Amino acid sequence: MVVEVKPVEVDVEALVTRVFLKAIDLLGGLHKLAEYRTLTWLPSLARASFVIVYREEFLKTEEEIAELVGLTRQTVRNILRADPELALYKIQHLEELTKEEKKELRVHTAGGIAKLAYKKVKEGEEPKIFHEYCTMVAEVLEVPWAYLLLKRIKGTHFPVNSPDELKEKVKGVVIKGFNAEEVVEKIEYPVKNPADLLHKIKLHLKMMGVE
Repeated sequence: MVVEVKPVEVDVEALVTRVFLKAIDLLGGLHKLAEYRTLTWLPSLARASFVIVYREEFLKTEEEIAELVGLTRQTVRNILRADPELALYKIQHLEELTKEEKKELRVHTAGGIAKLAYKKVKEGEEPKIFHEYCTMVAEVLEVPWAYLLLKRIKGTHFPVNSPDELKEKVKGVVIKGFNAEEVVEKIEYPVKNPADLLHKIKLHLKMMGVE
């Protein structure tokens, strides 16, 4: 029997948003950008995030990316060739730069930061605001177990590859009458991020006939 393996579809904008938000985290957050008057970097970071995702996830050529994002081919090439470690070093020494150097830094460093942000997101290190958003939604929708669960797993490094990484943290949380330790032991792994964890728990509950 021949099994057809279909490629996993990637939501471009969703992934770009996560990469963009992680890039802001790496820069110290919006507060830090405002403090150094570098909020004008945000469009450059957004475009660089698109460039990196199109190259890494879809293997687009420089010409294709330039057309999709609205950049010149040379700008795309500069983003793709940027050095993440050098970019991070410059960011960490931001206060030492002159106004002119900061302007140049925006142009030459967005690619490096976006590359690093993409790598961290793919390794499961989600943007801080992403976790906070999941927690807020759980609270607003009055899903007590989800809210408690997200609070307990705060700081967990994703992806999580086995229940052993979660069981101790969620101990004491009750999910629809079930101990959370037992529930996380029965869901499918790996778990990519907090939202994926909630999704898989809900699927498991549905299979158990619990709404």
